[in-house]
Amino acid sequence: MSQNAFPSVLNKPPGYQDPNSPPINLGFRPPPRKPILPPSFGPKKKRSSCCHVCCCFFCIFFSILIALLLIFAAVFYFWFNPKLPVFHVKSFQISRFNVTRKPHGTHLDAAATMAIEVKNPNRKMTYYFGDTVVDASVGKGGDETELGTMKVPKFTSKKQSTTSLKVETKASNKQADDAVADRLLAGYKAKSLAVNVAAKTKVGVGVGGLKIGMLGVTVNCKGITMKQLAGGDTPNCVTHTLRW
Repeated sequence: MSQNAFPSVLNKPPGYQDPNSPPINLGFRPPPRKPILPPSFGPKKKRSSCCHVCCCFFCIFFSILIALLLIFAAVFYFWFNPKLPVFHVKSFQISRFNVTRKPHGTHLDAAATMAIEVKNPNRKMTYYFGDTVVDASVGKGGDETELGTMKVPKFTSKKQSTTSLKVETKASNKQADDAVADRLLAGYKAKSLAVNVAAKTKVGVGVGGLKIGMLGVTVNCKGITMKQLAGGDTPNCVTHTLRW
């Protein structure tokens, strides 16, 4: 009798699978592995929401600040009714005006003294002026010739007051074109010579003991003739702020 006719159950224990037999599909599949995403595809943090809140808060705060400043400016304007200072040339006297022809050209020797009045028309505001640089010249257009510069020290213009500034300038041995010098000399003798004054300064405002400023101011007084000034005519000068 063959030995394999009655196989022993001990030769194949329970759960034993012959490696040579095909695998048995029991319907069980392993769970899919979670894909590994790069950092850029990861879940977003809450930083963007925080930045959005901060931007909204800043915009609201900035809008409120602008509104308060506008309200303050409107109240200030209607309560104080501020007006710019008024400049005009009171007098312009030329004490010396000589034209000399030399071998190497024509030269001008002149000296001038002028009075500039500064009016403060405000009833509730005081003006504080810094150092003021005043330039004087004579002639119009291409004939305009400088007569020198003078710096006026700081001064205060009180409420509804007039301040007079004395300015003295001179031009020594200043070279000029022959034809220009002749026209200037003829205008000086006929008292039809045009005189020009320009000033640069800084102005601060005083309100109730509080000083605010300083603001850049330029003043131009052009085309005034000596005959006009001698007759008592004092035209106002043109004043510009925030322009140099």
